[in-house]
Amino acid sequence: MAHRIGLRAALACVALAFLHCAALADGLPVVTPERAGMSSERLGRIDQVLNVEIDKGNIPGAVVLVCRRGQLVYAGQFGFLDRARGIGMREDAIFRIYSMTKPLVSVAAMILVEEGRMQLTDPVSKHLPKLGKPSVSVAKADPEFARVSYTTAAADREMTVQDLLRHTAGLAYGEITANAPIKEAYARGGLFQPGGPDYDLRALTPEAEVDAIAAAPLAHQPGTVWEYSVASDLLGRVVEAVSGERLGDFLRERLFAPLHMADTGFLVPPDSLGRVAEPLANDPSTGKPNRLVDVSQTPANDSGGAGGVSTALDYLRFGLMLLNGGELDGTRILSRTTVNLMTSDQLGTRITVAASPGELLLGTPGYTFGLGFAVRQGPGIAAVPGSTGEYMWGGYAGTYFWVDPKEELVGVYMSQATGPMRPYYRRLVKQLVYQSIVD
Repeated sequence: MAHRIGLRAALACVALAFLHCAALADGLPVVTPERAGMSSERLGRIDQVLNVEIDKGNIPGAVVLVCRRGQLVYAGQFGFLDRARGIGMREDAIFRIYSMTKPLVSVAAMILVEEGRMQLTDPVSKHLPKLGKPSVSVAKADPEFARVSYTTAAADREMTVQDLLRHTAGLAYGEITANAPIKEAYARGGLFQPGGPDYDLRALTPEAEVDAIAAAPLAHQPGTVWEYSVASDLLGRVVEAVSGERLGDFLRERLFAPLHMADTGFLVPPDSLGRVAEPLANDPSTGKPNRLVDVSQTPANDSGGAGGVSTALDYLRFGLMLLNGGELDGTRILSRTTVNLMTSDQLGTRITVAASPGELLLGTPGYTFGLGFAVRQGPGIAAVPGSTGEYMWGGYAGTYFWVDPKEELVGVYMSQATGPMRPYYRRLVKQLVYQSIVD
């Protein structure tokens, strides 16, 4: 009897989710999961599991969307938009997407590459002259005194646009790097606040940001090591230099407006602030206060690395454009060949990878990096289901998306839950979606 009640509840949840899909679709075809080779009963497990997590106070709320074969098959909203004020989650909630801004600015850069206005092999200094003649901070271990000292060496070559896109430019994040001279230089330049998160680089003007990066040594010789970094922020400055426009304006004209991503940008207008999702006051894992960026004010710069806001539906449309080879609803953003290039392995065997992209995002190996996305290398190794060639990324506040061309599937998970449990929830949602595939 308990099983039958659980099954009945699951089917009821999915029936409601299907009606929700129809309301949310905004022009996307909507079908029952079974029409797209998925199980309504199994998709109902998403509702069950996430509601338990919300009831436990582990996450404030979430929105999950799943498209297969170009059709919306699942839409779920759970918990609270703002738990402190008792406001329930809504389908059009606006989330701070942090590093899920990186794929957006990567597409912006490739639009300019397709137009012949720059090339991947361009030295960054061609567009930002202050980045010429970089130096590298080299660590030297002294085993006798058990200490590390640093020297400075000239870079063997300059960083390129390709290096920025694949995080091989030799740059770092101030909070993550162990290289003391870089940490100190980033702090002096306002790229990092000791003792605090370095995810809000929006207080710097574009000029100040470039000056700060130029004044700091590199962590590695360009093109030799994959290290997650401020590279996407610098890529945003390259896009501005080449296009002659502010990053947000260029993205709105060339990506957001054509794809009808009406709620995506770098700030939230006053009449939409009531839709902004908020985190729990404190992270349940660490007890530390959750402090997210203020998205109600125009930033000094549009941070291509971590400054964006979006809704689940907006980002789903972005993912569908990529899945369709650069086109959606008759509007072409990129060519199929460019999307293939961006979602292919760009690291190979010549680039050292200490902590892999998959370990950083999902807590599991099995992924390399393309031009703006982590890319799955094979069906195995990774501790989550997926397909060879699948690509993805996530954000500091708990957001996540992936595109699986083999399964013709796009998934989006939006929440505002920072802290060490982020990989757990990304894996959780992903595995619940894949176990629902029954064809």
